Amino acid sequence: MLSFKFQNDTPLKILCLGAHCDDIEIGAGGTLLKIIQENEVSHLSWIVFASNEIRKQEALISAHRFVEDIPNNKVSINTFRDGFLKTEFVKIKEYFEELKKDIDPDLIFTHYRKDRHQDHRLISDLTWNTWRNHMILEYEIPKYDGDLGIPNFYVPLQEEIIHKRNKIILESFISQQNKHWFDEATFNALPRLRGIESTSRFAEAFYVRKLVI
Repeated sequence: MLSFKFQNDTPLKILCLGAHCDDIEIGAGGTLLKIIQENEVSHLSWIVFASNEIRKQEALISAHRFVEDIPNNKVSINTFRDGFLKTEFVKIKEYFEELKKDIDPDLIFTHYRKDRHQDHRLISDLTWNTWRNHMILEYEIPKYDGDLGIPNFYVPLQEEIIHKRNKIILESFISQQNKHWFDEATFNALPRLRGIESTSRFAEAFYVRKLVI
């Protein structure tokens, strides 16, 4: 089992960006749990862009369960309209510019740039527009569109981490339980496939456009 430890004398600062309320958890939840377990994290900002009142409360519950061991964390759940982020481009672009003034992260999680969901692509594009000299991992979300690609960065995960990630998602997002895809089989499927590709049982996979060591 590979370790995800950063060779850094200073604690990590992490930024997580998601278009929708459960995106970060589904795309990078296991990796985040592993990083927090194996590294000292001084700050974690968790930002979601689209939600409504019900989804916002669920997202707050979920996010705080992920970041509860990090003393300096900030969870922001915005209320832009799901599916219409492009119509709010100026406001969201200004939001990113303000974020850049507040945080200089060591590691950023964002959406895959070739994701077929228009909200996901916008957040990915603005991430790269805003932070050009940072380590950015683009995560993947399984969906109807069948838009999975060929990732080039794998994080093997122990089964207990995947179970913990799934438990938080399933217990937090009650409003999604009537969706045909919202179950543990779905949340195990992609990590199992990526595990096969990385010669482990489970893994989360990411897309890295540039990596400077």
